[in-house]
Amino acid sequence: MNTSTLDRHSRLEALGAHLPETVMTNRELTEGMSAVRDADLRRITGIAERRVCDPDPAAAENSFSMALAAARDCLTASRYEAADLDVVISASITRFTDGGRFTFEPSFAAVLARELGARRAVHFDVSNACAGMMTGVHLLDRMIRSGAVRNGLVVSGEQATAVAQTAAREITDSYDPQFASLSVGDSAAAVVLDASTDEADRIHYIELMTCSAYAHLCMGMPSERGQGIALYTDNKKMHDRDRLKLWPRFHRDLLAKQGREFTDEAFDYVIQHQVGTRFIDYVNQTAEAEFEAPMPTSLATVEKYGNTATTSHFLTLREHLRAGTARAGSRFLMVPAASGVVTGALSATITNMGV
Repeated sequence: MNTSTLDRHSRLEALGAHLPETVMTNRELTEGMSAVRDADLRRITGIAERRVCDPDPAAAENSFSMALAAARDCLTASRYEAADLDVVISASITRFTDGGRFTFEPSFAAVLARELGARRAVHFDVSNACAGMMTGVHLLDRMIRSGAVRNGLVVSGEQATAVAQTAAREITDSYDPQFASLSVGDSAAAVVLDASTDEADRIHYIELMTCSAYAHLCMGMPSERGQGIALYTDNKKMHDRDRLKLWPRFHRDLLAKQGREFTDEAFDYVIQHQVGTRFIDYVNQTAEAEFEAPMPTSLATVEKYGNTATTSHFLTLREHLRAGTARAGSRFLMVPAASGVVTGALSATITNMGV
């Protein structure tokens, strides 16, 4: 690799999102469930409500329509037109289209590129559970740094509450492997990346790691008990302390290769995967013990949006930048946590990103 390639960096140039208007509270979700009460769900997850796609078929609100809306919102904030894009990457886990069909072909990225007018863009889908958008950003970052492309769009739309609806019908108690399904919410997010020419707007590094030994702990599949798509999670093992140590130990080793420590990074904010308030607190506490250093301010939106799967980090980032609860010019750390099991770190300074 030549020096010019090593010196190249990408940045987060613009960010967009889409949230359905319909709000579903815990009480509405658990109505008719004898196994779980709304108070129990709030106590265990910290989630009060989530957004859900309009169930009316006439509304045609689904994974694809939300992804398209988020992409358009992102391009409104960007200095690029759709026709300027070199790459379009779709990262949705749920691929629902009109009529509730779960679609694999044609790829979401191909149809999104066509609808947006990104006619010359290379387009492809990626699938990496809740780390899907982070994986798309990782790939696009490398493409930009290599000089292969100038810019691109990573987008995801998640109609995740399909698994919550299955769980609401089938769950037997709070220890049921579908319990985590009650924490999800629907949303979409999109981000444009291009080349960085200023350290004040730069992805400093993004690295991911998969530990396949844990892949069986969280599986999405057709329901084993009836109709519908379901998510089965071993919450106790997924969130035990040894598994939560994977990220800080991976990150610590990554920094050690550069002769650095966690405190040298001077992060202002950290965004964990939005699984629940207990999970976020627990993983931050575990990291503090491993790094022997305090964690930066933790940003979250999980109480009002739930776990929005692939979109959670970028939706949280966008909401806090818009609200002014995260300062421009700050250094952000995003930590994925996905079944697979996937962990890693994205470090970026964000100053002029359009939101």
